[in-house]
Amino acid sequence: MRLSELKQGQSATIARVGGSSLLRRRILEMGILRGTEVYVEKYAPLKDPMELIVKGYHVSLRVEEAANIDVDNVGSAS
Repeated sequence: MRLSELKQGQSATIARVGGSSLLRRRILEMGILRGTEVYVEKYAPLKDPMELIVKGYHVSLRVEEAANIDVDNVGSAS
C-alpha cells in the first residue's frame, strides 16, 4: 500500500522509499526511513498536502510525493 492511500487517523510502518534520487534523499533526510512508524494527522482541505507525525514531529508531504512511499502494518488509531 502507498502512504498516499492512507486515511486521516491511520498509522503505518514505512516499508520502502522510492522516487527520483533528489526526492528520495529529501524524504530520507526528514526521518522517513524504512521501519519508521508514521501517523496521518490530517489532510489539507483540498486533500493536498497531508500532515504526518514522524518520530514525534509534524511533516507535510504532497500526496504526489507520498505516492512514492510504500507502507506495511496499516492500522487505525483509536
